[in-house]
Amino acid sequence: MLEMVINPKKAERHPWEMFFIGALYSSLAVLLVRLVFAKDAVLAESGGVLVVTLTVLFSLPFMYYTLKLEESKVIPGQGTWALLREHKRALSAFLWLFIGFTVAYAFWYNILPTTESFRQQIETYCMINRPANFDACVRQYGIKDVTTTTPFLTNTERLFLIFTNNMYVLLFTLIFSLIFGAGAIFILAWNASVIGAAMGIFSNFKLSALPLSFLRFFIHGLPEIAAYFTVALAGGMVSVAVIKHEFGTEKFWEVLQDSLNLIIIAVITLVIAAFLEVFVTPLFF
Repeated sequence: MLEMVINPKKAERHPWEMFFIGALYSSLAVLLVRLVFAKDAVLAESGGVLVVTLTVLFSLPFMYYTLKLEESKVIPGQGTWALLREHKRALSAFLWLFIGFTVAYAFWYNILPTTESFRQQIETYCMINRPANFDACVRQYGIKDVTTTTPFLTNTERLFLIFTNNMYVLLFTLIFSLIFGAGAIFILAWNASVIGAAMGIFSNFKLSALPLSFLRFFIHGLPEIAAYFTVALAGGMVSVAVIKHEFGTEKFWEVLQDSLNLIIIAVITLVIAAFLEVFVTPLFF
């Protein structure tokens, strides 16, 4: 039923509508985990992963049919830049979907009485932002029974760590999208949940502080996520082309070239995002 809420063609005409779809999907996921799994002695420990998994299940139909639509737009002999301009509509829809995820996650982080539904997200946040005080960090934000240590990092080391981590995410997004075209949405929903939890931490349970928190994390977050979606689109189009038995045809090589161009653009965008995160965002926050 949920897959009938919006279709890819309509989403590309009005990309901003995907914000509300993303907020709906992630909110349903958070509420289901809270109502169904929170009291389970085993599954309650994996609330953060379950939230992402349910969000992904809701989003898969839209993701798959959008990739299928984009693959159908590749015409042999069409210019690369014309194709890239055409793909901008799908990327815009994906970005609005991601923003909807993130804002909803941040909202529920502030509203829920405990942070257990974002356990894994908080651990990830502390590992990236306070590695030297990881144990104290997770305890500060309501997570217990976690112990690990990480040395203090300089800005240069942190830049390398962040870029390396982002490249791993980029690589896994590409692999997921190649193996299972729409599967990359799991990586992207996971990143939305981590950023949403980080926004919740920054706003300190004050909904009025969420707009400033949004600005804090999206200075570098938007180009970073745009890079991931670009790679997801690239791998997904190749996956769809293979599914349609186009391997070895002229159409397939056009799709492959188009995808390689998108991957190059994604890597360049990721480098810019890493510099913004380490050197620009701290200037304002």
